[in-house]
Amino acid sequence: MTTLYFARHGETVWHAEHRYAGSSDVALVPGAVHQAAALAEWAGTAALSAIVSSPLSRARLTAEPAADAAELPLRIDPRLVEIDFGQGEGLAPAELAAAFPVDWAGFERQPAQHPLPGGESGIDGIARAMPVFDELASEFPDGRVLIVGHATLMRLMLCELIGLDPNWYRDIFPALDNSALLELDFPYRGESDWPGRARVLGINMPPLQRAR
Repeated sequence: MTTLYFARHGETVWHAEHRYAGSSDVALVPGAVHQAAALAEWAGTAALSAIVSSPLSRARLTAEPAADAAELPLRIDPRLVEIDFGQGEGLAPAELAAAFPVDWAGFERQPAQHPLPGGESGIDGIARAMPVFDELASEFPDGRVLIVGHATLMRLMLCELIGLDPNWYRDIFPALDNSALLELDFPYRGESDWPGRARVLGINMPPLQRAR
């Protein structure tokens, strides 16, 4: 099995107002350098086989110090980009509810199936990202791989990998902390008749606490 570590990028300038960043290339806040440094300190001791990042700058700039610390090349994979929220990009929930009441209501009921206007569905995001995980598991069958990406896509993928309805991602996984680690065994097959493909070993783990 491959051990996969997910880390969400550092905090962005839209984070405090809960604005939907999606595919927009939003800048990190100055304090995010400390979050990236903590991830890098862990990565330098984690015996990683590879580090892969979304191409968006908030993920790439979070991943680069980790790659340097681990003495690994940083791989950039466009399939790991965040869900595109279309006309909802840059808007906070209250603004979305006011601007697109019907679409927002559908998104709240079934967020994986009902995209915001002009946006991408969570189901489509899962379909484009899933091959990345299969390819990494094939390339590093006994390895340890860090993936630096985005909260919505990561939570959707987590539901997909453990056999849950992805429409539940916001209820089951309400938040992923910036630069915290999510650890999985993948692919994993238990003895029961269970539809999942991964086993969760930890979620929202501070990287330096994980290192100890």
